[in-house]
Amino acid sequence: MAAPGYAQTAFSNSYQFTRGTGYVLPEYPFVPPPELQSGETSHHPIVIVGGGLAGLTLACSLARYGVAAVLLDEDNTVGVKGASSRGICYTQKSLEIFHRLGVYERIAAKGIQWSVGRTFAGKDEVYSFDLRQQSAYNLSSQPPFINIQQFYIEGFLVERIDELGEVDIRWSNRVTAFAQDNECATLTVTTPAGDYRIRADHVIDATGSHSPFRQWAGNAVTAKKGDDRWCIADVRFTKTPPVERHTWIEAPFNENRAVWQHLMGDGVWRIDYQMPPDADPEYVSREDVVRERLARQFGDDCEVEIVWVGPYAYRSECVDRMRCGRVFFMGDSAKVVSPFGARGGNTGIADADNLAWKLAAVMKGHAAPAVLDSYHEERHEAALQNVLVTNRTARFLRPSPGVEKLFRDAALSLARQHVFARQLVNTGRMAIANPYTRSRACHGTGGQSVQNVSFQWADGTRGVVNDLLAWADGRLLLLLFGDASGTSLDRLRALAETAPVRCVQVLGAEGRPGAPEHVRDPQGHLQGACHVFGHAWALVRPDSYVAATGESIDASLVHAIGQAMGAALQGEHE
Repeated sequence: MAAPGYAQTAFSNSYQFTRGTGYVLPEYPFVPPPELQSGETSHHPIVIVGGGLAGLTLACSLARYGVAAVLLDEDNTVGVKGASSRGICYTQKSLEIFHRLGVYERIAAKGIQWSVGRTFAGKDEVYSFDLRQQSAYNLSSQPPFINIQQFYIEGFLVERIDELGEVDIRWSNRVTAFAQDNECATLTVTTPAGDYRIRADHVIDATGSHSPFRQWAGNAVTAKKGDDRWCIADVRFTKTPPVERHTWIEAPFNENRAVWQHLMGDGVWRIDYQMPPDADPEYVSREDVVRERLARQFGDDCEVEIVWVGPYAYRSECVDRMRCGRVFFMGDSAKVVSPFGARGGNTGIADADNLAWKLAAVMKGHAAPAVLDSYHEERHEAALQNVLVTNRTARFLRPSPGVEKLFRDAALSLARQHVFARQLVNTGRMAIANPYTRSRACHGTGGQSVQNVSFQWADGTRGVVNDLLAWADGRLLLLLFGDASGTSLDRLRALAETAPVRCVQVLGAEGRPGAPEHVRDPQGHLQGACHVFGHAWALVRPDSYVAATGESIDASLVHAIGQAMGAALQGEHE
């Protein structure tokens, strides 16, 4: 159905996409590609297909590394026409990635920070949490979450890509055919001015859940379709609810079905209502029906402005391979999950962050091409985990009659009285930075994410982990904690001259520098973020994941560097 009040205007840098009722999205001009004039088939190292959240994150990451790419998008705008704000909740890991890309401040200025969540069953509050009080979140320079409409982030990424250069974004360019061989991949592209062909060494499929590349590349998909139905209402109120995440498992104002309540940018609230499985999408999203539903929740005296309304259903899918020859699958092209726990868009951002540094390292000669195989190992493990977690949530929110319903009723009853039972209440396990436990590119205790914690530069000024990663400039970052012998420092200097690694000595409050490149970690936050203790080293990748840890500057470190950069990985890609 068409979005109520939906309209379009010319592109504006103001990024105020809501005016009155309806969302107003920017429009980007179509520029005839050079291939149409020359009639020739051009060749590019990297072609990204799809200008959504994952595709734009990858493009921005490559531009930041100084790597050229072409991005093809069949639309002429961010977001999806008539599809509202889609994703809204962005996790700390995603915000740390956006900080590296130079768009975090724009997101923070427009979005809404929250940390308190409350869960209700009927009229009872079953439990609540405050993420600011949890050590897993409170050390990063970024907050636990920011709520913001997805199209804002996509718009900020387009703006940043334009600032950085390197990436040629081609709007209104739709890929209609694909083939690949040992030489390259070839794409046929349709535009308003005609068709052309383009060749690429690497193709990244970020076209979304209806990806044609799955079939073109012969990638099998494991899928499960659910019968859960929901209706979104994006609204403004005259009386404002608390800036908290509120979840009702059995909402008395929604026929004892689930309800989600979030604040986004522009003072717009996202209310998600669970509908009967046989609900008519047209009926449940009618304005009069939506207003009646809102009145039951907020009272007849609450004045409501409806910004957007839309029904949705979901399914779970996961491709068997994240890489098929020259094609890499990411975001919804690789996996589709239910929206519970914000594991859709956030994991697409993580897909892009994982692949970007590896492509850049290969393009610049820092890594062997085999490092690209680790993309499947790491992000497929994450995809399977996210599908599993979200499917469990979906079953808790709409249990089947019998054992599942009995378990949910028992969990809710116990949670009302006992703290231990609250962990059984599953309204969505929030997205995390997935660890990589199966990757050959991570050695020993590697595979853990490093938070964007602070430290002190040698001159006493404050820095954060992302500053060190920027200094490393796409290479591995070797952090040596504690005082070191002259022999160890000599080995580090020699290593930095021959390997794609930059070395930093990390001292405590009283440590004495043994090398010019040193920082201080008086509170131990940096060392804790790297998951090491005492005199040790941590090898940190450009995506802020630990590749390996150890104690001695010896052959094991050299081996870990080789593995992280693909030199020690064996086996050809599919």
